[in-house]
Amino acid sequence: MTPASALLQDRLTRLAQGKGPQTLGGNLFGLEKEGLRVSPAGTVAATPHPSGLGSALTHPYITTDFSEALLELITPPTPRPAETLAWLADLHGYVHRHLGDETLWATSMPCTLHGSGSIPLAVYGTSNAARMKTVYRRGLGNRYGRMMQAIAGVHFNFSFGDGFWALYQDLEGDGATPVQFRSEAYMAMIRNLQRFGWLVPYLFGTSPAVCRSFAQGRETDLLDFDADTLYAPFATSLRMGDIGYQNRQTEGTGMKASYDSLDSYIRSLTWAIETPCPHYEAIGVKVGERYEQLNANVLQIENEYYSTIRPKQIIQWLEKPTLALRRRGVRYVELRSLDVDAFQPLGVGEEQMAFLDVLMLWCLFQDSPRINARERKAIDRNQVLAAHRGREPGLELERDGVGVGLRRWAAELLETMEPVAGLLDGLRGGACGASLHLQRDKVADPDLTPSARMLAEMRASGEGFQDYARRLSEEHGRRWRSHHLDPAREAELDALVASSRCRQVEIEAADDLDFDTFLERYFAQRAGGQAEG
Repeated sequence: MTPASALLQDRLTRLAQGKGPQTLGGNLFGLEKEGLRVSPAGTVAATPHPSGLGSALTHPYITTDFSEALLELITPPTPRPAETLAWLADLHGYVHRHLGDETLWATSMPCTLHGSGSIPLAVYGTSNAARMKTVYRRGLGNRYGRMMQAIAGVHFNFSFGDGFWALYQDLEGDGATPVQFRSEAYMAMIRNLQRFGWLVPYLFGTSPAVCRSFAQGRETDLLDFDADTLYAPFATSLRMGDIGYQNRQTEGTGMKASYDSLDSYIRSLTWAIETPCPHYEAIGVKVGERYEQLNANVLQIENEYYSTIRPKQIIQWLEKPTLALRRRGVRYVELRSLDVDAFQPLGVGEEQMAFLDVLMLWCLFQDSPRINARERKAIDRNQVLAAHRGREPGLELERDGVGVGLRRWAAELLETMEPVAGLLDGLRGGACGASLHLQRDKVADPDLTPSARMLAEMRASGEGFQDYARRLSEEHGRRWRSHHLDPAREAELDALVASSRCRQVEIEAADDLDFDTFLERYFAQRAGGQAEG
């Protein structure tokens, strides 16, 4: 048996006294779920963003990501995971009323792709702000190719409530300002989420196979599942491996975001968005009259840095994210490593939410030293190993400079989470402990993981990835087309559609700068000034 660390146990004990556990009731949860719109033929939809869904530029809950066909559904923050999922269900129901004969793809890895040209860039209108968003996406396509950008995921947004932070700072006897204390505690939590983040693809990864068209023109170590499908036999999440999301923009630059403190994180990203990169200079910025990218720097903007976890602050209109963090500190964290779960009609369910609830508090209360260069390499390597070979018998990861079996390490970590789950279960009705039990079962038997289940079902049905994912997509689509929307929620969403359109018109009418000057002013923002717009 592996006991919880002394620091973790001490913090849990002190929090459990008095009304400490009640402060966790102020935690907030949110989800951002991406889904590729596909045609009846099972290919990327070539149609515009449905007009009945409002303006993708200004709608708070329904927008698009890289592609015009890649929908992104965003829930407002809620104090209960079940409420968050209910919101996401209503968004799915509402969206499906406007999809016609299209449907949302049920997996992270995309449907059959007919080259980069089959993935249209998202369009947001005629304003400078809209044009900036499209140019940024064109830059991503030029830098990394559009295929990677067609991958979908689920982002889990989480924050502790103000009451918890006040109590926690008092228990720690920390004399910093509340904003400073909260920000640095979040950064410490993020460091641990990186150290142990390989658990997420192992437990919840649902992308062990891809359509062969996704790897077109690229060499991979994937095997043939059938004529149209590639896979890795022990993969959990190819999306999170070296054929999916990567920090490719750092190749040759030595750029890695620093998580030692909020200030070091901001400084490292600021360097990247202000430093030219010769490789991207070769692409060109404004070629003729068309912008091919926002700039030729290591990163065009902060969001280009792909990380499994980000510190976040709510930004004002046209405010740079790094400036929002510097001005107001960390408000919440965004975990980005969840695959779209093909077995869940929503792409995510209560089991994942309950486990992540535990993981957040556990990572906050664990000791969190700074990450040195050697550990950074181990973190990156562990992530790729868990993604590509996580279910491989005897697979070892690196811990403190030595090899340790993935399953042994995972079992030890989950055991130390039990007291955290016990504390939260008073608020969650036992959901956290129940989820933790399911995760321990997956570690004991890798065949219970969703990635193993997907491959087993594909073999049993004789379906390749495209046919299997298409069948699930259609099943989920039928469910959401019959979803009952409460009249009050439907009226709320109708009003948001109308107001988002009005807001877009206002933004376009207010433009009084040419695009070159607009970009100049955007990138000239400094922490001491006010956000533009």
